[in-house]
Amino acid sequence: MSSISADGRVVMLSGANRGMGAAIATRLAADGYRLSLGARRLDALAQVAPDIGPDRVLLNYHEATDFDSARDWVQATVDHFGGIDVLVNNAGIVDRTGLESVEEAVLDEMWAVNVKGPLRLIRQALPHLRRSGSGRVVNMASLSAKRVKGDSIVGYSMTKYALLALSHAIRQIGWDDGVRVTAICPGPVATDMMDPDDDTITQPEDVADLVATVIALPNTASVSELLIGCRLEAWA
Repeated sequence: MSSISADGRVVMLSGANRGMGAAIATRLAADGYRLSLGARRLDALAQVAPDIGPDRVLLNYHEATDFDSARDWVQATVDHFGGIDVLVNNAGIVDRTGLESVEEAVLDEMWAVNVKGPLRLIRQALPHLRRSGSGRVVNMASLSAKRVKGDSIVGYSMTKYALLALSHAIRQIGWDDGVRVTAICPGPVATDMMDPDDDTITQPEDVADLVATVIALPNTASVSELLIGCRLEAWA
């Protein structure tokens, strides 16, 4: 099986300023991709991959709750690089308030960032991914898209179940044009959302390795869901 060369391929990556996003950006830069990185804080983005040549990286302000932000970022990427081959939806938030006490505004923000944010970017990027002929979408879901563990994460799980549904929908919509979609579903990862110093759980660099693997697979070897576990449980 032959993999797709990274040379010249353009990746859009949201939430690239820390945690899994920063690890993914570092790995893909090392592989030779051209990167369009998005986050709310441009100063933090500038520290992610300082050794990448300016001709291979574009830093963009991206607010996941704002439609105009998604449209402007996609357009800026196309204007700068000439197209888009890969979209990695990594930006996400979590709230661990119990179901009976969580506030509506908190639920609304999780839906806006975790579901509508990826949806907006996919809709804007899809024509360019189709033109690529081997477009790739990676949605960073979670094992919480496969099972619910406890009351405190119900709202978050709901959004990740929805992101998984979106992944399968886009996979069907873009298939005939070479667009392949993978929902990556890790359990606990050593980031600010959990504990960045915990070496007993999955490391961001391991997730980055798997992202690099799935986006390099040929059209004839599509992985629709990739479950990543650090503990023994039914789903990973």
